[in-house]
Amino acid sequence: MRSRGLIPLLAACGAAMLGACAHIPQSQEVRVSDTPDALAEAAAANASPNPAADPQPRWAAAARPTPPVAERRPHRVTVHGETLDDPYHWLRDQSYPTIDDADVLAYLEAENAYFEAVMAPRETLVETLFAEMRGRIKEDDSTVPQKDGDWVYWSAFDTGAQYRKHYRRPAGAAGAEARATLILDENQLAEGKEYFRLGAATVSRNGRYLAYSYDDDGSERFTIRIKDLETGELLPDAIPGTLTGPVWVANDTALVYGLATPEWRVDNARLHRLGTPVDADIELYKEADEGFRVDSDLSAQEDWLIISTGDNETSEVRLVRADDPTGPQVLVRPRQKGVEYSVDVREGTVFVLTNDEHVNFRLATAPLAQPGAWQTLIPGSDSFYLTEVSLFRDFFVTEGRRQGLDQIEVRSYSDPAAATPIAFPEASFVAGLSSNPEYATDRLRLSYQSMVTPGSVFDYHVADGRLELLKRQEIPSGYDPALYATERVDITARDGTRVPVSIVYRRDRDALNGGPGGPLHLYAYGSYGIAVPPGFSTSRLSLLDRGMAFAIAHVRGGDDLGRNWYLAGKLAQRTNTFTDFVDAARGLIAAGYTTPGRISASGGSAGGTVMGAVINSDPDLWGAVVAHVPFVDVLNTMLDGTLPLTPGEWPEWGDPITDRAAFETLRAYSPYDNVRAQDYPPLLITAGLNDPRVTYWEPAKWAARLRATKTDDNILLLKTNMGAGHGGKSGRFTALRETAEEYAFILWQLGLAP
Repeated sequence: MRSRGLIPLLAACGAAMLGACAHIPQSQEVRVSDTPDALAEAAAANASPNPAADPQPRWAAAARPTPPVAERRPHRVTVHGETLDDPYHWLRDQSYPTIDDADVLAYLEAENAYFEAVMAPRETLVETLFAEMRGRIKEDDSTVPQKDGDWVYWSAFDTGAQYRKHYRRPAGAAGAEARATLILDENQLAEGKEYFRLGAATVSRNGRYLAYSYDDDGSERFTIRIKDLETGELLPDAIPGTLTGPVWVANDTALVYGLATPEWRVDNARLHRLGTPVDADIELYKEADEGFRVDSDLSAQEDWLIISTGDNETSEVRLVRADDPTGPQVLVRPRQKGVEYSVDVREGTVFVLTNDEHVNFRLATAPLAQPGAWQTLIPGSDSFYLTEVSLFRDFFVTEGRRQGLDQIEVRSYSDPAAATPIAFPEASFVAGLSSNPEYATDRLRLSYQSMVTPGSVFDYHVADGRLELLKRQEIPSGYDPALYATERVDITARDGTRVPVSIVYRRDRDALNGGPGGPLHLYAYGSYGIAVPPGFSTSRLSLLDRGMAFAIAHVRGGDDLGRNWYLAGKLAQRTNTFTDFVDAARGLIAAGYTTPGRISASGGSAGGTVMGAVINSDPDLWGAVVAHVPFVDVLNTMLDGTLPLTPGEWPEWGDPITDRAAFETLRAYSPYDNVRAQDYPPLLITAGLNDPRVTYWEPAKWAARLRATKTDDNILLLKTNMGAGHGGKSGRFTALRETAEEYAFILWQLGLAP
């Protein structure tokens, strides 16, 4: 139920089960790429030496920026008796995941060159925004140290560094910094690489070995390495192609991990014994259902290995002794379609979080001898959505949401119904357990923020219910929360449903805009039951300080208001997500927060589906739209079971191969298939060449069809990160500059900057 990694997991999906993470938003901030290339160089690379001799030039490139025009090549398929016309199918490299088709690469490079040429006059604005954003970052920042056993761990940035360094010192030692030992330097690992991402890092229980995983091309295939912290040397063991974080077992002599299949799925849990060849690793579990994903973790007392498998709606869990990982496995309960459950183990009792009796989940227990005999400990509730359970020696913690607001409650094993809620001062906030690696503890490490309060770290002292502030995010250039206000309003959707919207703005916004109804940015995600928290962003201040408001539409499809909120935005009800977003925009206009055409909008991945749908249905509402790595070729992707995520995504989107009704539903809203001859708002679209979640050709095909079909002359930009994946560029400053580029695009299109 909770990860007990000794160093906090740094990749949301790189070391976690992928079912709910398939198109997870990487950030609430709009993002694109940097590293400008000269248009002349790209034009020279793509243009014919003698244009007159080339009867069909593929794209135009001249001193004055001219958008590329992709060829239309006939491609038709028939499904359920219906013919689908896909003239840009050729943009999918047929040798994928190898991408070496010269025409495909040339088109993407031409689009990148056009992006650079169009954005070149905005370079001063980009640099201004970047300087503002960087000025709000404490460059030598560090995390609050956290004790785990005999050691205390933390990480820190050096001034000017792109990546973190990870340290530890003996617990209880005087002069903490003097005895600090550097155990991992991400900057060293990233040296000379265009992309680097640390996936997970965990120290063995005896404190000697550090196992970590990394991705150096954005493909999200991680390599595990092991470092001897006593000698500082790397062990020869190297495990490439993994997709789950390493788990220490067998008294720190072995690791459990999941290997990615060629289709970028995890259908296995494997055991690697230190010092043995990788090809001799033992397969502990193999999943037969191609839609299920496998993950492994340890129980609260770290005495049981938990092997979980499941898709977006069904789960199954096995237990095996952590000191004997090849021993007999205990099946907790056989899978039952639509029943999700996760487990932890404490002192011979299995704790089960499940939706089998109530949509908002209940907590049950069972003896290890009969792990499937679940008895309710905390019943499901219509008013409280139970999302997490964390077990400690003397108490346990439940997390969830009530009326969309985060709740953390401490409970005793002797009287679990008597919850002690942890109270916070603001009416709207984001709060949850942070890293709490020790089973025997008398305090809890918490994270907290709101749309006006920077990220904060607390210790909650369980005995007296006291919150101790350990750190609040420092903003070197200055920040006065009194200048800003946040609201949560309910807007009535067209079917009568009340949709919450979180808003933040400067209190003097009307003065900045010369009156009410100023520009506003609207964001949403709306899939996989993933709520969008109303959190803090230093980059966002660059919009707020120019008179913009920033709003998050908590649309159906997320689980912001409980599990039913999620169910009301998936499968056949998916269009609720899109109409909620449009109705939120119209409601904000009616309430005087903004006016038509002065709304910019953004969404990433599955949130990009929202962007594609709403510009098809209501193009006049938006003054600018940013779609990050957008999942827009929905029908074609769901029709292709060979793609990495498709089989596991059918419970979320529908299976159009076997289900005619699902086919018709997807065909009716799939953004790529519903581009029509009409005016569209200015668009910035991003892609990652190595993205395994939303493959690069989805945004590329969408951009090509939009260019060929739309009737306006508004800007349409496609920027493909040629050396990155789903999350864009790596490195904190490189990524920050991408945000500056995107904000510059928004401000330019809304008339707030030249």
